Amino acid sequence: MQPIGEISGNSRRIVKNTFLLYVRMLVMMVVGLFTYRIILRSLGITDYGVYAAVAGVITMFMLVMNTVASAITRFITVGLGQGDIQRLRAVFCTSVAIMAGFCLILTVLTATAGSWYLHTRMVIPPGRMQAAEAVLYTSLLCLVVNLLTLPCTAVINAHEHMGAYAWLSILEAVMKLVVAACVWFSSSDRLVLYAWLLVAAAGLSRGAYALYAHLRYEECRGRVKIELPLVKEIGSFAGWNFLGSGAYMLNTQGVNQLVNIFFGVRMNAARGIADKVEQVVRQFATNIALALNPQLTKSYAAGDRNYAFELVCKGSKYYFWVLWVMALPFLTDAEGILRLWIGGDIPPEAALFTRLALLCFLVDFTPGTLNILEQAHGKIRRYYLITSGVALTCFIIAYAAFKLGAPAWAGYAAYLLVYLFKAAAMLMVARSDTGFPVGKYLRTAVLPMLAAVLPPVLLLVPVCLWVPAEWWRFLLSAAVGCAGAAAGAWLFGLTGGEKAFLKSKIPFLR
Repeated sequence: MQPIGEISGNSRRIVKNTFLLYVRMLVMMVVGLFTYRIILRSLGITDYGVYAAVAGVITMFMLVMNTVASAITRFITVGLGQGDIQRLRAVFCTSVAIMAGFCLILTVLTATAGSWYLHTRMVIPPGRMQAAEAVLYTSLLCLVVNLLTLPCTAVINAHEHMGAYAWLSILEAVMKLVVAACVWFSSSDRLVLYAWLLVAAAGLSRGAYALYAHLRYEECRGRVKIELPLVKEIGSFAGWNFLGSGAYMLNTQGVNQLVNIFFGVRMNAARGIADKVEQVVRQFATNIALALNPQLTKSYAAGDRNYAFELVCKGSKYYFWVLWVMALPFLTDAEGILRLWIGGDIPPEAALFTRLALLCFLVDFTPGTLNILEQAHGKIRRYYLITSGVALTCFIIAYAAFKLGAPAWAGYAAYLLVYLFKAAAMLMVARSDTGFPVGKYLRTAVLPMLAAVLPPVLLLVPVCLWVPAEWWRFLLSAAVGCAGAAAGAWLFGLTGGEKAFLKSKIPFLR
């Protein structure tokens, strides 16, 4: 058990890092939404649909980045706890070597299977195949750049230096805004230009991450040290982790490809808009997770399971509350928000897809702290076999539904249903592997989540029924939703200690 003072210090670090990442998120959200508005209006629905469908082929592989990032961050975090600089340097160098191997494999796959799939299976409008090829290969280049610099990002996160991470991320967002401006004023093929400028932006921004890590951290410089046993250890861990990410990849980008085959690029554009809204919310959620996850891993590795279990419960509860508040305006007035944000021609299915995508994300991300607990435990083979086995049924159900004539939104419905079952499987396996208290989780996390749902819903029903659908209604919906969720959390969700902490920090609550 950690001393009380040390736990308080850890909690303060989580709060500080959460604040820094929250500021980062706000800046990136504003810049990102404006960037997306420019790009969608510059490319148009058809070209943007081509980009969303073709880049999605490579985006499926981008989940490799998140998979291996989790593995690398876990090994570096454990190494920091042990204080072994030689071990840390070996982990870093081995990670770079693994990433180089992944890049080689993905290049071969894209040049062969990816090109074959593009030319023989995808539905591309006449005259846009050459532009689609440019999108395919530039997306590959962006992925290679991200993969090769991923160990540097993992080191920054493991050290919990979120201030640097925030500034570098903002730089990356600003560069994408510059790209959007260049595309807007261009008179050439805008889709091809956009694809190549993204490569340049990725090279400059990810190079900044690599330079910072090299100058700041000792393990990122010095003699290259690659250990073959460590390659096997990290590769095995990342491989089982990839099984979980692979299921998600198939159920999102894979279903996106099914939508292209069954419904065409215009429906891909509608899903692309919904995915962009979800990405904004995901960035926000990931910021919170970046502040909490290292503490969860370190506490479990140090043998303080009670504190780790407490972070799992609190993390799920806080994740859900924050994401629920962000999702509420879209759930009540998605059409108005999308018109205000994008303007121009919006696919009619985009609003429905946005609502469904956010509900799916809530169900998927909320129990995510259980993944971090299992990764800290280290023995993840059985966990990912069971949970991924459940998740993979989503793609099968979606394909069968489309084959039988179901509408495009059936893919989201299948996701929502299957991932509810997956969350239950995660709880059962975590209890078996780590002794995680499922009853406590249901009592201290799930019930408070539900308590925060009802008040804002009851308050928003009159708003939706009686307030005209003007541009300012979503602001009213957001304010009412935040107030209702806060009231529900305060009355039914927070513990006495959490209320006391908030009263000590917020004057008007005293």
